[in-house]
Amino acid sequence: MSSLSYLTNCSFLQILSVAKNRLTGALPRSITNLSTNLEGLYLSENQITGSIPTGIGNLFNLIYSGMPSNLMTGMIPEGIGMLSKLQVLDLSVNKFSKEFPSFIGNNTQLFVLSLAENNLEGSIPSTLENCQRLSQLYLGFNNLVGCIPKQIFSITALHVLNLEANSLVGSLPMEVGNLNGLGILSVSNNKLSGEIPKSLDNCLGLENLFLNGNFFQGTFPRLSSLKGMLQMDISRNNFSGRIPEYIETLPYLQYLNLSYNDFEGQVPQEGIFKNASAISVIGNRKLCGGSPALLLPTCPSQDSKKQRRRFSTGRMIALIIGSVLCLILLLSIVFYCVRKSKKHPHPHPVTDPLEEQLLKISYGDLCKATDGFSSANLIGVGSYGSVYKGSLDLIGKTIYKGFLDRIGNIVAVKVLNLQRGGASKSFIAECKALRNVRHRNLLKIHTICSSIDSKGDDFKALVLDYMANGNLEQWLHPGSGEQHQSKNLSLIQRLNIAVDVAFALNYLHNSCEKPIVHCDLKPSNILLNDDMNAHVGDFGLARFLSEGISSCSQNHTSSRSIKGTIGYVAPEYGMGGEVSTFGDIYSYGILLLEIFTGKKPTDEIFNGSLSLHQFAKLALPERAMEIVDQSLLLVEFEGLNESQTHTNARGRLEMCLVSIINVGVACSRISIKDRMEIGDAMVEMQGIRDLYLGVGRNN
Repeated sequence: MSSLSYLTNCSFLQILSVAKNRLTGALPRSITNLSTNLEGLYLSENQITGSIPTGIGNLFNLIYSGMPSNLMTGMIPEGIGMLSKLQVLDLSVNKFSKEFPSFIGNNTQLFVLSLAENNLEGSIPSTLENCQRLSQLYLGFNNLVGCIPKQIFSITALHVLNLEANSLVGSLPMEVGNLNGLGILSVSNNKLSGEIPKSLDNCLGLENLFLNGNFFQGTFPRLSSLKGMLQMDISRNNFSGRIPEYIETLPYLQYLNLSYNDFEGQVPQEGIFKNASAISVIGNRKLCGGSPALLLPTCPSQDSKKQRRRFSTGRMIALIIGSVLCLILLLSIVFYCVRKSKKHPHPHPVTDPLEEQLLKISYGDLCKATDGFSSANLIGVGSYGSVYKGSLDLIGKTIYKGFLDRIGNIVAVKVLNLQRGGASKSFIAECKALRNVRHRNLLKIHTICSSIDSKGDDFKALVLDYMANGNLEQWLHPGSGEQHQSKNLSLIQRLNIAVDVAFALNYLHNSCEKPIVHCDLKPSNILLNDDMNAHVGDFGLARFLSEGISSCSQNHTSSRSIKGTIGYVAPEYGMGGEVSTFGDIYSYGILLLEIFTGKKPTDEIFNGSLSLHQFAKLALPERAMEIVDQSLLLVEFEGLNESQTHTNARGRLEMCLVSIINVGVACSRISIKDRMEIGDAMVEMQGIRDLYLGVGRNN
């Protein structure tokens, strides 16, 4: 860490990030003499020891400070309380000790505060109420004692409140009902007691509630207003009475743990209670009924005679229906056999309509077309295979003449690596997804090859449209050996790509017989043709929804089989949420932000509590131009004189970019019910493009 001393002469330094390295030693005192222009300091995931220098307050322009996952010790210095512009402070997963720093209340601009997984002691100071902009507060896994101060619940901006795994006592204050926007509340594994306040029902945005491992008691209150609840864990408490029936009406609930309480009576059977794998009721000895998979005793009947009569009647009806069905089945078999005997003894085989449309192509032909799958023709490598450029002219067969007239002689050949687990499943998924879809912004499949290669091994390949301009990843983040440069993408080109992708998603979600969820939307899966028109490809992880509804609760497909790509995968998938079109919308939002900021969601500056979504959201609206890809601005202002650059052109350009980033942020919100619908996003992006083109005509 001593090498940071060499940066003290960098008087214009604004961001310093050495995250995710193997840096050791203590922070040098000279770090307090870094540029006063410093806004971001990222030191996470190293092996830094020692304490934070007391002079840290000298960096008075600091906005983001992240030092999580290190070995730092000692007290948190009072100098941090002097950083009046600080918005994000993440010191989690260290070994800081002593009293909780009450001076944190001086950081009134704080948006994210994470001191989790340290050795902090004492009580939570009431001075935190001064931080009225605080949205995320993480204090879990410390040694905090005392009651939860009521003043915290005056911070109406709170979205995440995590106090788990401390030694907090007392009750959950009724003032919790002030937090209408609270999305996550975790006070699990403390020593809290008393009844749950009914005012919790006022937290209309609550999605995740964790009260487990405390001494709460009494009947659990009716929280029927919390329609967006996703996860609820109230296990290992002393709750009694019947299980509230309103829980079975919560449409999005995916996980429910009621175990080790004193609930009694019949377990409900609707809503989440239909899915025994999503709930737990063990340790409640007075419960009965419910799903048979719960293995609970049958609830005692009030009138056993009526019950037996109903059973006998039901058995008789079932017997009659079964007999009728068997008779119908027998007659159907006889009728089928008679008809078959009258037909020609060698009927023609039935052919799949898709197979009739597709030209048959062999492994040998594809081998010739790609020059033996040579590395010179390799144009991409994905999770489950490699893509080669192929020329059908090289095959030299007249059978392909009509095929060539229709698609041209150059194609892309995607060869599956069948040694990779899941490759065959990916091949089938891609065939199913693309066989019946037709849209100008979707990569078209022309034919398939399922054969044996020259070594006698299974061989599967897809023959697709060849995209001369590669994929969007190569344009946004070119490698050292690539010719494309991100500065060549103008605003209108980026807008066209964004609109094309929105059109494709809207078609998949709203115009197919069964909605299709792509599940892996990212720049490398956006292909660009000669005219820079975007085509969404790689449907190896695609899923069909069981019904024509985009709500998560309507789809039976589990996300446990979804892998996707880190940074683009919707957060609900990581919590076991079901696949839905909202997952694609989240990925689209992240893609939008990446296209116009030039930053990947996995960039090293995004660690701890700061994400690409949060980075963009914090910049709106005043600082939007600061986060936009600077190469884009160079292209737009090239050729304009200085007066034009600083007047109308810049003002209108800024208006467009702010609108674009707003759409990206709206699509990539954590809560699925807060995300913009893809149809609305498509209309918004079209409008922004029209506005930009209108600016071009007026000038």
